[in-house]
Amino acid sequence: MLNLLKSTAIVAAGLAIGASGALANPYEDYAGTTLVVNFPAHPHFDAVMKVLPEFTKETGIEVEVDQLQYLKMREKQTLELTKAKGDYDLLAYVVFSKADYVYADQLENLARFFMNPKLADPSYDAEDLIDGYVQNIGVAGGAKGYLPGPTGSLFGIPFGSETSILGYRKDIFEKHGLDVPKTYDEMLELACKIPELEPGMGGLSSRAASGHHASHAFLLHLAPLGGRIFDDQWQPIVNNDAGVKAAEALKTIVDCGPEGAQTFGFAEAGAAFLNGDTAMFLDSTVFAGKVDNPDESKVVGKVGWAMHPEGVRRGSQTGGFGIGIPKNAENKDAAFLLMQWLTSKKADKMIALEGGNPSRFSTHADEEVNAKFPHMATFGEALQHADPDWRPIIPVWGKINADLGTTLSKVLTEGMDIQEALDGVAARTQAVMDEAGYYSWN
Repeated sequence: MLNLLKSTAIVAAGLAIGASGALANPYEDYAGTTLVVNFPAHPHFDAVMKVLPEFTKETGIEVEVDQLQYLKMREKQTLELTKAKGDYDLLAYVVFSKADYVYADQLENLARFFMNPKLADPSYDAEDLIDGYVQNIGVAGGAKGYLPGPTGSLFGIPFGSETSILGYRKDIFEKHGLDVPKTYDEMLELACKIPELEPGMGGLSSRAASGHHASHAFLLHLAPLGGRIFDDQWQPIVNNDAGVKAAEALKTIVDCGPEGAQTFGFAEAGAAFLNGDTAMFLDSTVFAGKVDNPDESKVVGKVGWAMHPEGVRRGSQTGGFGIGIPKNAENKDAAFLLMQWLTSKKADKMIALEGGNPSRFSTHADEEVNAKFPHMATFGEALQHADPDWRPIIPVWGKINADLGTTLSKVLTEGMDIQEALDGVAARTQAVMDEAGYYSWN
């Protein structure tokens, strides 16, 4: 009888352990699966590649990565997403693609995955994800069609997202007793004062090249200075007082910038700062990884970071990449498990320590992360003000954006009148919107 009881107890314990093991291993059903993912050639995803083997080690799920330059990535995705059965189980998409992919019904709505108790990790803590990133990168169908709201849905998770931040030369500021600018007036004053204090040095390095670079730089200033491209009825307001002030700010920055500033793209503007040719740099957080790399930078140890200066309001940019599950993916559940793991607190920190862009507030505040990258705390503070609506994410934006950037280049290089330039953009934008059907309900 004792042996029978002992045997029964052993069997019961075995069952309990088995049940516990099943609960503790949601990946068991997917072990041996091979997922094919599409990532861009980008510093964040280079860091991700170093962490991915840990996912396979923990889950038994293999991951093959097709890593492409991001413009080529978009071309490949456009082809893949139209197939009845696609090659990709998970893909990273640049924020501009959100409107196109969702409108074409090519990305899975993530609600059903987060509702599935066998897939959704209850400790995921979605509230910790950076709000501005989630709204900008992941949500569609709410306000204006591309923002949250009662009708909005989640189609992606921010992953490799970016905001804008102000880099400045600590040594130059200390040498001349300058305060780090907190407002637009202070920043613009310093942008033109520094070349007087340091002959041959530009004040602030910015994008300005004709096309999307000039447009991007203008939009960096438009939101903080109180502007938008459209009002709530899709009427262009880019040419109002706020728009004019944003263009004036950009022209001031470029006029007081380093030599050749009128033709700078992102790479050239960043190189000017890394070479010590300018004292400030206002652009994406992705740039921070280069500053203390002696192979790329002549200003190692000399750079401090501050929040995007405040105008009428605070409003740093939101952009970069997110990850989503294609509608034609073969292994959707396993792909969700990978997506959830990559954007978990644990993996977000691991990726950050390898030099990636965190998607969570907790990672920006983490002691170990800040010990290695002290600027992360400042970035986390800036992200409290990340503006998901600093530019419209609509299917016709590419055409409008190109026109805006080309016209602004004429302001910067040919002296075209700012009001005249923006009035022209507004008129042409209204025609594009009319043709696309945005005024059908008016």
